[in-house]
Amino acid sequence: MRSIVDIEIEKIVFSKRKTTALEMTQNATLVIKAPLNTSEYTIWKIVNKHQNWICKKKREIESREPKALPKKFTDTEEFLFLGRYYKLYLVEDQKEALRFQDNFYLSKSALVRAKDVFIEWYKKAGYEKIAERAYWWAQKTGLKFSKINITRAQRRWGSCSKKGTLNFSWRLVMAPLFVIDYVIVHELVHLEEKNHGNLFWRKVEMLIPDYKDREDWLRKNGYLLSL
Repeated sequence: MRSIVDIEIEKIVFSKRKTTALEMTQNATLVIKAPLNTSEYTIWKIVNKHQNWICKKKREIESREPKALPKKFTDTEEFLFLGRYYKLYLVEDQKEALRFQDNFYLSKSALVRAKDVFIEWYKKAGYEKIAERAYWWAQKTGLKFSKINITRAQRRWGSCSKKGTLNFSWRLVMAPLFVIDYVIVHELVHLEEKNHGNLFWRKVEMLIPDYKDREDWLRKNGYLLSL
């Protein structure tokens, strides 16, 4: 697909949205979300209009430290959980594929499927911690949800369905608790306010006065929450 100023467009997603949005991925490629029937000419006109923003975001991502390198699942490699890094140790004769006890312990027999094993562990741990915090916030706010799902979403930390289901990416459990709380509150408020209007943000701020700092942490460090 064509690109400008050395920017690769990963894909264009068409949907029933009303406006076109540009999203820079963690790999410094561009995802475009556009209304149905938007012409290629219109898309490229928008992309060219925002060249400065695209270049700025690309530079920010490429200059990040530390780098978010794919995990190799080797001895003493570090993995995030609730905002802290813990070392991985490969072990023999362990019943569980992956065990967490102050550090991570991975059975050597599970090494060939290590990434999937870790994701499943994060999903289970994520459900336990996120559900605990979601019920606490629901009781505090009086906002009631129907259930919680932990998903494999890569581009969204959380979402709220029309039926009151709260969805959260398994990657969120890697973040500090104050960030997890912010994402939970964000989705709980969506039970009442469906868009990101002024009223929505006022309600979020009433519950979490420093929500902008927490959101900023996620914006700057979210790329690290991955395998």
